[in-house]
Amino acid sequence: MSKTIYIADSVFTGAKMLMHHAIVVNNDIIESVVPISAVENEKEIIDFGEAVIAPAFIDIQLYGAHGRLLAVYPDAKTVGEIYDYCKKGGAAYCMPTVATNPYETIFKCIDAIRSYWQQGGKGVLGLHVEGPWISKTKRGAHREEWIFSPTFEEVNELLKYGKDVIKIITLAPEVCSKEVLGLIHSNNIIVSAGHSNATYQEAMQSFDEGIHTATHLFNAMSALQHRAPGMVGAVFNHPRVLCSMVPDGHHVDFAVIRIAKKIMGERLFVITDAVTETTEGYYKHKFEGDKYTSNGILSGSALTMSKAAYNLVHHAGISFEEALRMCSLYPACALKIDDRFGMIEAGRKANFVVLSNEMNVLTVL
Repeated sequence: MSKTIYIADSVFTGAKMLMHHAIVVNNDIIESVVPISAVENEKEIIDFGEAVIAPAFIDIQLYGAHGRLLAVYPDAKTVGEIYDYCKKGGAAYCMPTVATNPYETIFKCIDAIRSYWQQGGKGVLGLHVEGPWISKTKRGAHREEWIFSPTFEEVNELLKYGKDVIKIITLAPEVCSKEVLGLIHSNNIIVSAGHSNATYQEAMQSFDEGIHTATHLFNAMSALQHRAPGMVGAVFNHPRVLCSMVPDGHHVDFAVIRIAKKIMGERLFVITDAVTETTEGYYKHKFEGDKYTSNGILSGSALTMSKAAYNLVHHAGISFEEALRMCSLYPACALKIDDRFGMIEAGRKANFVVLSNEMNVLTVL
């Protein structure tokens, strides 16, 4: 049996912060979390000193890394680069994403994930398909010519090809029939409402009928207005809907993040929405300062999950512990895998991020 003990000044379990505690790991499974005094005589101790051990982050939406956009280079190498980028930012798990593209491109992205898994690649939970079943009005940087309202057969074609690879689909509920939404749900794929111009009533109805996740709050969705609450209002008011957001200060002002957090509480979680600079393909992302644009439109962030957590604490006034949950436990809840991820407790798999007191990533275990 292989037993290792990890200690640090602080251990954040996902529920509470423990000072001077140890995590006992046996064959990659957490055996116990105990005071350091209980393991002082053990041999296999790794001491991180003045640091925080916390549940590893999970990023469920990003498009490329290190100059390789998944839609441009749909292969296992790109998937590996995306995972490397995520891991350096504190995320042990990620969901590579493809934006609105022709089916041929999406199929190649599906093949890339499969190839990565077949080669023993770790940390990639599946593929997030954002579009093409979205609103043309709220398309953002997505290419209009590939956006459409799908038939049952068109959806079935994609789901059959992407079986066991596609895990999330972002779509506009107002452009999809109940039959189509039912088909997606029946394939155990998470439907996330986004790039949508739905009215408040349409959004609330779709949430009542089984959509329990929404994509990048405020961005590319019908706005909250005093006589037309839109999708933002529906996300705020619906008790079950979780929603991602991009805390880079460009996608959403930090003051607005603070307001949204007060309203949504545990239902608000983080994605990076990260892209990478590219001069090839349909989406040419240009790095501008600390963000990316495509054809002059904000098209993605330059965030890592650790930078996102830092921004939440230092710019949005959110507590350190809650920022960590927004990057780990709450994304796990959105994916319905919080029974396995997002907490440090006995019986769970050992997945940790180790952070310095300045919130820099020291390592991911």
